[in-house]
Amino acid sequence: MPRTPNALCPIHRGLIAMSGTPQISIVRLQEPMYSPEFNQVTDRSILIEAMQSYSFAILFGPQGSPETAGSPVATHLPLVVRDEGQHGLLEGHFAVANRHWQSLAGRETLVVFPGPHSYVSPALYVDPLSVPTWNYIAVHAYGTLSLVEDDPGKEAMLAGLIQIHEPAYAEKWRAMPENFRRSMLAGIVGFRIPIARIEGKFKISQNRSEPERRNVHAAHAAGTPDQQALAAWMNRLIG
Repeated sequence: MPRTPNALCPIHRGLIAMSGTPQISIVRLQEPMYSPEFNQVTDRSILIEAMQSYSFAILFGPQGSPETAGSPVATHLPLVVRDEGQHGLLEGHFAVANRHWQSLAGRETLVVFPGPHSYVSPALYVDPLSVPTWNYIAVHAYGTLSLVEDDPGKEAMLAGLIQIHEPAYAEKWRAMPENFRRSMLAGIVGFRIPIARIEGKFKISQNRSEPERRNVHAAHAAGTPDQQALAAWMNRLIG
């Protein structure tokens, strides 16, 4: 027996009748990242700073064309985050052999910037009826990915990445034989993503009492580099 529209889940209820058989039209939903209001950060300058600080990001999107899109695929890439436009501009490059770039070209892409994170022990809380949790920072950026395939454009993108991570290497790169540099450029595909929508979640014990936050802050400040970074964010955002 064919399924009726009422038997379909809500995401599939865009139906077109054809020969008496319902045809399903998938509706794209823009569900936000789960984040209680007290964890949300919307300040543009803080979000740009966080993305620049934690710029080894993850690009998420389907593999395949819009007509044959398969399961979601993730690609890990170092990005350049530019303070341009409404929410910022992302630049980076894929290896040509990574065909994910073909699937994302011209499509909305989710870019996740994972920041520092840490376990939080309930021993730090005053309330004995407490359980462990995790503090962390994450920024989700959304935008349409456009390709940069010309050599001058790709060269400029590499220059931006080199300038951030090893400025002294720029001279060595320029001094390499041109045919070698061209062969290296031929092995990558550049891209830009103007950020159209952005979400920041800074889960740093905002919902705990002041004595408990002090305990968490002290533990973080004396801990690993990730924990110390969280303590610094607690200083800035909570005081």
